[in-house]
Amino acid sequence: MYGESACSLVKELDRNRGTLPPYNNELIGEVEKEICHLIQQNVADDFKAHEDSNVGAGLDYTATIRTRHAIIQRNLRCLLAYHYNRLRCLRTMRWEFGSILPPDIKVNLSHAESNWFSKYSSMLATYMRSIGDDGGVNLTIDLNPPKALYIEVKCLVDYGQYELSDGSLVLLKESNRYFLPRAECEDLIRQGVFQHIIN
Repeated sequence: MYGESACSLVKELDRNRGTLPPYNNELIGEVEKEICHLIQQNVADDFKAHEDSNVGAGLDYTATIRTRHAIIQRNLRCLLAYHYNRLRCLRTMRWEFGSILPPDIKVNLSHAESNWFSKYSSMLATYMRSIGDDGGVNLTIDLNPPKALYIEVKCLVDYGQYELSDGSLVLLKESNRYFLPRAECEDLIRQGVFQHIIN
């Protein structure tokens, strides 16, 4: 039955929502063969229709050609939906995992998807370097906006004086708690100087 392979691709997307299953070369190939076969049949029927109209037989192939054309269009939409949703999932993974995908996800990509991911990553990195001061802004750090601009932190080591962006100095001593701007603390939390205290 025409369109079953394309429908199976869309069902596969629905079953694996939010994940990236292995690229289905087999079904993609079947859909492509079906599209080529239908196009060849339409071309042959169109040729027959022109011959019959010259002879005067009056056979009408229009309905058959239009039906096949509708099936071709449906198959193409299914292929586009399959590839678009895979790329959308890849784009989301770039923001979540960074520029290096986990090996179990990388195995599921086609060659074209791997190329797309590397180009998207390099374009995103170029854009992030171009905005802001001092080498750019990393947009992938906080995907959700912070609820508060200031956070409470506990100093884990004797760090000494630390200058904030407004020019004020803070003496950071071990076991002391501080209420500082989130942007000032993120690097020190990653370095292990601060521990974020969540109330």
